[in-house]
Amino acid sequence: MLVLLCLPAFIASAQDTAISLKRFSSDVDEARYHALIGELRCPKCQNQNLADSDAPIAEDLRNELHKLINQGHSDAKILEFMQMRYGNFVLYNPPLEGKTLMLWLMPLALLLLGLLVVWFVVRRNRNSSNRIQSLSDDELEQKVAAILAEQEELR
Repeated sequence: MLVLLCLPAFIASAQDTAISLKRFSSDVDEARYHALIGELRCPKCQNQNLADSDAPIAEDLRNELHKLINQGHSDAKILEFMQMRYGNFVLYNPPLEGKTLMLWLMPLALLLLGLLVVWFVVRRNRNSSNRIQSLSDDELEQKVAAILAEQEELR
């Protein structure tokens, strides 16, 4: 029974050691590997990087990345290779080009739209408060009396 309870912990530790068992020629290459698996997104998963994903495609990409680093490829070449093979989705920061222009401009457009809405609301409230303040005392009393009379009729 105890073995069954501990089984998930053993599986998780086995997966962690599977990632860390990769051999590199230097500590710099190992650091590059860990930086790149944190920077590249799993093509199958919605929003997980290669380090966090348990998908088989993520394991294949980690192995490919390990092989490319050991072959001496630069980070730029590796990212270019991954992008060519799996598309812009594999990059968390896609390049600015025609296809991704909407991704880059949408936050700015939403911010401008929000500022425009705030400006219109403030302007409308300012105009309505100016109209109330511009009434004379007699006009204001007449308006209040009309509103109260309306309320009495509704009851």
